[in-house]
Amino acid sequence: VALPGLPLTPNGKLDRDALPEPRSDAYASRDYEEPEGDLEIAIAHIWEEVLKRDRIGRNDNFFDLGGHSLLGVRVVSRITRELDVAVGISELFTRPVLSAFASAVQRAGRSKLPPITPVPRDAQLVLSYAQQRLWFLTQMSGVSEAYHMPIGLRLIGKLDRVALRQACDRLVARHESLRTSFYVIDGIPAQRIHPETTPFAMQEYDLEGADRAEEQLAGLLDQAASTPFDLEHGPLVRGCLVRLGDEEHALMITMHHIVSDGWSLGVLTNELSTLYKAYSNGRPDPLPPLAIQYPDYAAWQRRWISAEMLESQAAYWQDTLATAPSELTLPTDHPRPAVQDYAGGIAGLVLDAELTVGIKELTKRHGTTLFITLMTAWAAMLARLSGQQTLVIGTPIAHRSRTELEPLIGFFLNTAAIRVDFDDKQTVAEALAAVKARAVAAQENQELPFEQVVDIVNPPRSTAHSPLYQVSFTWQNNDEGELDLPGLAVEGIGSSYLISKHDLSLYLSEAGDEIVGSLEYASALFAPETIDRYCGYLRTVLQAMVEDDS
Repeated sequence: VALPGLPLTPNGKLDRDALPEPRSDAYASRDYEEPEGDLEIAIAHIWEEVLKRDRIGRNDNFFDLGGHSLLGVRVVSRITRELDVAVGISELFTRPVLSAFASAVQRAGRSKLPPITPVPRDAQLVLSYAQQRLWFLTQMSGVSEAYHMPIGLRLIGKLDRVALRQACDRLVARHESLRTSFYVIDGIPAQRIHPETTPFAMQEYDLEGADRAEEQLAGLLDQAASTPFDLEHGPLVRGCLVRLGDEEHALMITMHHIVSDGWSLGVLTNELSTLYKAYSNGRPDPLPPLAIQYPDYAAWQRRWISAEMLESQAAYWQDTLATAPSELTLPTDHPRPAVQDYAGGIAGLVLDAELTVGIKELTKRHGTTLFITLMTAWAAMLARLSGQQTLVIGTPIAHRSRTELEPLIGFFLNTAAIRVDFDDKQTVAEALAAVKARAVAAQENQELPFEQVVDIVNPPRSTAHSPLYQVSFTWQNNDEGELDLPGLAVEGIGSSYLISKHDLSLYLSEAGDEIVGSLEYASALFAPETIDRYCGYLRTVLQAMVEDDS
């Protein structure tokens, strides 16, 4: 669809609601052919719902239509629910054309997973595997603060503070994860769910007319983002509301990662918008009730991971990672401290429109995704810098393979440690194919929790760095939502509280016609000018891949 320019939100993101409704013939589709048979028709309907398309044919490619890994997860979860078929997301990556994917679904067996059902709340509530890993990490001094998730917003306009408090209180009542704390019984950590009447912990300040108001605001936001959480007593979500004038406020909401993840931020943002609209207009909560809560998922996860699955996936990770180097030896500006301190810095990164177009064309030519193409470039750059032809890069996996998990706030995230091997004679095409194969295999074996992968591979342990990998890549295609509060313009506002859980963490996403993001780094290892240079190296590698992919 030809537009004079892409509409943007106040935060600089694509304003999807402001886009004109395209005609069916505007979509990227191959020669249109009606789906054949009940199965193809059913899958086409699922694709149309997930991709928000009104006509999908049997020759259409999921990724050409705007699909990506998270939307793929939603497709697979809906197929599991609606067709009772256990198909892996790897099938969608390897067979993205609808007719071919339908054939894979037809060959797949019925789902063997039991339903997620509520568990009694008067019994001991177990932690999920992800929570258990993070809980053990937070027992080390200074680690817990590295897992804070702050969201800072400046609100311009007439704020209904009563409605905001009501909305925040309702979020806490609605999601048990937001009123969870953790305790130990007989040496085993467990979850404690606090009553629905538990209020949202909001501190309010008034800086109207104050001297150096912006300076004081920065201090309050830093404090809100960095103050340690008490995991035993809670709360593990809190707010800081600062009044700067009748029509200007700043809001900081901070959660601990053990009760939230990137997907959860979108749930929180969307539900907060819905609740604020309702309460500010004197209406009741319009959100549908949740059928299950996070503790139900944690108990279900512990039950259904079978010995057969564990054995199969454990063998894959052992074979893949046992011979990989346990440390990526990048040249650093400072010696690595004996104990990782998590202090961090961040540098912005923009891939301009021309380069972005080239990257997308390269991706389409080789039948990969933007994630695969960017991961390949990132790995190539790291291999050159370290002099290592084999390296391991960590990447998050949403791990919400059931539709009933999609509306929940909680820590579902798993981590995949992807091994990448380079060869001096390797072409760009061969490198892309190799990284794609590794990424697809990681998706096929993603059910095994990362902490169990670490135990199985058993790399040398060190307090100086994380096990298995020290660099990560995140393609940010979560629906983080846009806070939509009537009568208010919303702008992002940050704090100077910067951490880095790894040596280097690359975050990229699409914004309009560019790929943008940031490179987060351990400030104990790298100087800012080095990181700026690394950002330039990544652009150079991508440009070279675009210019010669033979």
